[in-house]
Amino acid sequence: MRLSLVSETYPPEVNGVALTVQGLELGLRRLGHDVELIRPRQPDDPAESPDGQCLLPSAPVPRYPGLRFGLPAGRRLAALWHDARPDAIYIATEGPLGWSALRTARRLAIPVCTGLHTRFDDYIGEYAFGYLRPLVFAWMRRFHNHAATTLVPTPALADFLHGRGFASVTVLERAVDTALFDPARRDPELRRQWQLGPDDLAVVHVGRIAAEKNLPLAVRTFRAIQAKRPDARFVWIGDGPERAALARANPDFLMLGIKRGEDLARHFASADLFLFPSKSETFGNVTLEAMASGLATVAFDYGAAHEHLRDGLHGATLALDDDDGFVTRACRIATAEPQTRAAMAAAARAAVSPLSPDRVVQRFADLLSDLASHGRSHQANRCAA
Repeated sequence: MRLSLVSETYPPEVNGVALTVQGLELGLRRLGHDVELIRPRQPDDPAESPDGQCLLPSAPVPRYPGLRFGLPAGRRLAALWHDARPDAIYIATEGPLGWSALRTARRLAIPVCTGLHTRFDDYIGEYAFGYLRPLVFAWMRRFHNHAATTLVPTPALADFLHGRGFASVTVLERAVDTALFDPARRDPELRRQWQLGPDDLAVVHVGRIAAEKNLPLAVRTFRAIQAKRPDARFVWIGDGPERAALARANPDFLMLGIKRGEDLARHFASADLFLFPSKSETFGNVTLEAMASGLATVAFDYGAAHEHLRDGLHGATLALDDDDGFVTRACRIATAEPQTRAAMAAAARAAVSPLSPDRVVQRFADLLSDLASHGRSHQANRCAA
């Protein structure tokens, strides 16, 4: 098939959407499909678009250094798809470029599906605009209802959206690369750089350092752990608008910035306990990465944690309103015997081992193939009429 993927974020930007889109793109190419990725131009991009990519004008995302969004590009997309018509289009983001792609695809009668990767209606509440949540949700619903179907990562989210006016929702599970995220990458030398011995406790947070990630609970939880385990260190992997303020207020935290690929996997595997206090994730890929890396994990019971993290077996899951429980359970795991955390780590690794990226990509390809077939049938019926 000839396929177009449209996303307003892509590596080297580091976030769940960018990495998920890249994984799908590369997987489709491995299956032999002709894929064109359409994305905003980034500052370090070459003047000419790389093979298989179309780079379009962009602008910086306010309050998020390093992230950009695409500008409307209807004419450029219409010319591109007129010259080389794709069998199906996948749009991963709801920004100006995503809307432009959706309108153009519909005008050209090209089958299109969308992905709901980010709950913007939840995020906006963290920036003092909670009163806009209903409007933002309605905007998202309008966007996705113009597509043939919307892909989401969990049955729970599919049920939620079905009940709130989304016309067609399809579950496309997430996967984790267990060859990359592996306990075998644990690195004693890296732990020594963290000023930790073999028996000391490394607590890690991986993700965007931003208000919507519930950072105060992460700090509160670690301070409670530290009171019981003075040997504990808090390692932060990532960047974001709150990083500088968090570092100033907590000079003992190890703020290590963005890590990628094997380096990220090495940092994950060298820790002992993963805290994920965010309540605003659509899924939370880092939960699977932590489990695959052999970390006991504490998270709220939704998204990836609801699907894959079993309370008491792999770590702890808490109801979304139970901040006190989050602190208590994290402290309990931090102060447990090392053998208890090791058993949780091994069970977590085993639980996510079947989540094959190849299986998910094949499912994605099958969905796009079905979409293309329906589109061809519809086009043939229109021509016959």
